This record gives sequence, C-alpha cells and structure tokens, in this order.
Amino acid sequence: MPKGKLNNKKIEHLVSQITQTYKGDSGINFIDTSNLPVRDKILEILDLLFEVLFPGYTGKRTVTKSNISYIIIDILYHIYTELSEQIERALKYRCRMEKCDTGDCRKIAEDATQYLLSQLPKIRELLKGDVSAAFDGDPAAKSYEEIVISYPCIIAIATYRLAHELYLKDVPLIPRIMTECAHAKTGIDIHPGAKIGKNFFIDHGTGVVIGETTIIGENVKIYQGTTLGALSFPKDERGKIIKGGKRHPTIEDNVTIYAEATILGDVVIGKDAVIGGNVWIKESVPAGVTVSTPNPDLVYTKHEKRK
Repeated sequence: MPKGKLNNKKIEHLVSQITQTYKGDSGINFIDTSNLPVRDKILEILDLLFEVLFPGYTGKRTVTKSNISYIIIDILYHIYTELSEQIERALKYRCRMEKCDTGDCRKIAEDATQYLLSQLPKIRELLKGDVSAAFDGDPAAKSYEEIVISYPCIIAIATYRLAHELYLKDVPLIPRIMTECAHAKTGIDIHPGAKIGKNFFIDHGTGVVIGETTIIGENVKIYQGTTLGALSFPKDERGKIIKGGKRHPTIEDNVTIYAEATILGDVVIGKDAVIGGNVWIKESVPAGVTVSTPNPDLVYTKHEKRK
C-alpha cells in the first residue's frame, strides 16, 4: 500500500484486496456461518459448570448449605438452555460441511447436554480424587482449597473431564474449544479424546502435552514439560495424513513421569514404572522399571576474583 495519508480511495483499494483473499476459502472464514458455536458462550458455560463442580469457586454467587440446592437448579437450567443451543450449532455446522443428515440436530443436542449433566456427579467424584492426589503428591500444598483455587492442573483436568464426556457423545468443535481454553490458561494441553483414570496429578504443569489417543491409568503423576505424543502419522496415496487409530502412549497404573520426559508413539509404560527427567522414549517400558539418562559430564570453572 503506498505511503501517505489514508483516504477513501486507498481504503476502497485496501478493502478490495482484503475481500479478494476471502474467495474460495474454507475453514478460516466465518462469513455466513450462523451455525458455528460461539466461543465466548462456551467459556461462559464452562464457568457455570465449574460453579457446579466447585460451588462458590468463582465468587459470583454466595453459596450456603441452605441455598445450594436452589443455586444448582438455577445453574443447571441455564447450562441446559445455553449448551443445547451451542451443541445444535456445532452439529448443524458439521452437517453443512460434510453434507450429511444426522436427523434432528436439536434433539441430539438436548440428549448430549442431558448426558453431560447426568455425568456431573461422577466427574465430581473423580475430581475429589484428583485434588487428593495433588495434596498427597505435593509437599508444598497446604490445603485442598489452595489446590482448587490456585493449581493450574485442576483447571486443566476438570475442563478435560467435562470435555471428554461431550467427546464421547461425538459433539463436534465444543470439546476442543473447552480444552484449548484450559490450555491457554494453564499451559497444559490435554486432548478431550484422551482416556484418564482416577487420582491424576500434574505437578507444576507448564508445557504438558497429552495426545488424543493417550490412555492413562490410575494414580499417575506427571511433571512439567512431559509430552505424551505421536511418533509418526500414516499417509494415504495422496500424501494426506490418515486420521484415527491408536498413535499415543498407554500409561499404566502408579506411573511417575518426571519433567521434560518425551514418550512417543503407541507404546506401553508398565505399571509402577518411573520415567526420569529429560528421557526420550519410543519403545515400551516393562512394569516396575526405572528409566533414566546417564549423569551428564559437568564442568566446573573457578571464577577469578575481580581486582
């Protein structure tokens, strides 16, 4: 664009250039896509769900033993109305993109929303175990309340457990919006398709990546920077990645994975194994084994005293 003051002619030319880039695009335009779910609405729904999982968590409502039932009723009705609408939008978007006919999108959306709400008691019990695992696994933790209010792993795990239930109901877009919101907040990236058992603890958390087909057992503890990722992606005759299939690790019960460990591919880390920091694993590890790297050769240089 030429230098100088911005005038009507220059603006019109710029607008023409920009709108030309919109033609024929698929996926990065949001023009005439009224069926897309609204990201901000999903985040509002997440806040409401957190109010149910951790009553009084946001401080937006004064919760007492005498009024909690009324507050939860109000929140659940609100979630049902808002989430059903957003899921319906997501289903209609998929139908439009795939030119399919799944039937009554509204009915499917309402069923998926009711299913998620019905799973909230189970999710609450799982989160109790996750919080307890954090308290037992972190000597710096002073109380359960401190963990719920301040630990990033609880935001990430709670969001994952909600999103996973919608993922199981084949709800498009929304589960990933939820977990990527938690990723942005916490630095912990858990795909909603992963399967994670009870009493799960992520210590510190920043930089943790857990891929879609990862399976994690019970009583697993992992540290910051851990990657449970895919090693390679099979491609079709056109060179396109073939989606689906198991491509991430399985972590069995009672495994500890220390900071910056990278475990790639469809491998199994056996029960009670310990994976040391900074290791790179591409093969299965037997149960009860500790994997570590050799001690590095450290060089100590004495500083000369300044005159």
